[in-house]
Amino acid sequence: MQSINEWRPRLLMTSVVIMMITLSSFLTSCDSENQSIGPSGVEADRPVERFEFESGEQLEQLINRLNYTPETWQAGIREVPRLYITNIPKRWRDKTSKELDVVTKKRVFFRLLGPLILHANELIEADRQQLESIIETLRKGKTLNPPEQTFLRETAVAYKVAEGAGDVDLTDRELQDELIRRVDTLPPSLVLAQTAEESGWGTSRFAVEGNALFGMWTWGEEGITPQQQRSEHGNHKIASYETPLQSVIAYMLNLNTHRSYETLRARRAELRRAGTKVAGWELAKTLTKYSERGQEYVDSLHALMKTNMLKQTDDAYLGDGPTILLIPVGDGT
Repeated sequence: MQSINEWRPRLLMTSVVIMMITLSSFLTSCDSENQSIGPSGVEADRPVERFEFESGEQLEQLINRLNYTPETWQAGIREVPRLYITNIPKRWRDKTSKELDVVTKKRVFFRLLGPLILHANELIEADRQQLESIIETLRKGKTLNPPEQTFLRETAVAYKVAEGAGDVDLTDRELQDELIRRVDTLPPSLVLAQTAEESGWGTSRFAVEGNALFGMWTWGEEGITPQQQRSEHGNHKIASYETPLQSVIAYMLNLNTHRSYETLRARRAELRRAGTKVAGWELAKTLTKYSERGQEYVDSLHALMKTNMLKQTDDAYLGDGPTILLIPVGDGT
């Protein structure tokens, strides 16, 4: 896989979609059970629980208690609990994934990655709604207040529509339209298929060592050096993340900003204008530039979606229950 020009999201006080969630903020912002995480954490004003687990059996008990089971899914229930795993444990690669049958292994993987994807989309959608409101205000000839101006400028920079905040012309309709195309969600079926493909169901070296679920490239000092680094691509590394959620957010921002994925963004906007559901199957057709494999890569994503019936995940949504941080502990974490 070759994801091009990975962009490391930075903290913007007014743009939660690109907030970098660190493990320290997960834990230090939540000193006791049922305490809400503050501005630096996952979700403000939502009860938080920490669930430490040493085995798959403990995790399965929690999942069953939350009624997050194959039976409820098959019954058509698409509500997903807010389970956010804070690290890909080493034992998943070295032991657990090898002991499970294929069906169970895939189910565990999808059930743990699904909430992260839905939450990342939730953050994007919140920014999109705020962006649409601001643009509507502008197009009615009204003046933006300072926080709205700041939000629009910083979002334009974060989504690479402008080089710097001072370069943003708030009245530029082309800039506004481009932001609406970029600040948008991605179908869970597509994201799940790609993370399974890119991370080897969470067992790749990059997933275990750096929570890197999509093999995003970086040319900075930080990152994981590939064992077989190809000279024609320079001294690149695989970007690492403190949490899997960071990896999901960075991947979504990459698809929403890089020139190689303009076709995806254009197709998504076209579907929205037509009032048609934005489905992962359709957007996957545009990703021939995501990998050197080209159309073969797209075919592989479609096969994953079909075999694992991922189309249904595009209707999934997060429930209103508490945030539960899943914290692997013990040997092999």
